Amino acid sequence: MIPVTPTIALDEAEIEDRFIRAGGPGGQNVNKVSSAVQLRFDAARSKALPDDVRARLKRLAGRRMTRDGVIVIEARRYRTQDSNRRDALARLVRLVERAAEPPVPRKKTRLSAAQRRRRLEAKRRRAALKRARGPVSDSES
Repeated sequence: MIPVTPTIALDEAEIEDRFIRAGGPGGQNVNKVSSAVQLRFDAARSKALPDDVRARLKRLAGRRMTRDGVIVIEARRYRTQDSNRRDALARLVRLVERAAEPPVPRKKTRLSAAQRRRRLEAKRRRAALKRARGPVSDSES
């Protein structure tokens, strides 16, 4: 089990990793070794995630989540499989941690009577100014 929060721990059996070839520096080694990792976590079917966390995770994951609810994280930052696997796992844990934080409820605020009065008075002044900008007739000149 991989601990994420005090109440959420991901089962390692639900995480699948596949090693793929990574481009970039590495000389001849880059053509022989599959050092990048593609980590897959089926969030839609995971028993470790509560429904509210799963919904927030779907929104946070964005394009990293497939239509089937599988989160795919690719890590190719390092030259070794082990480092890339740890990096991908850390990124998955951070993503689930962020989804586990409930959103802060919005506190309703109310304008004071004086603020409403000032706003309406400013609107009246502006409307009067615009009304005064009418076309000029010949009798006025």
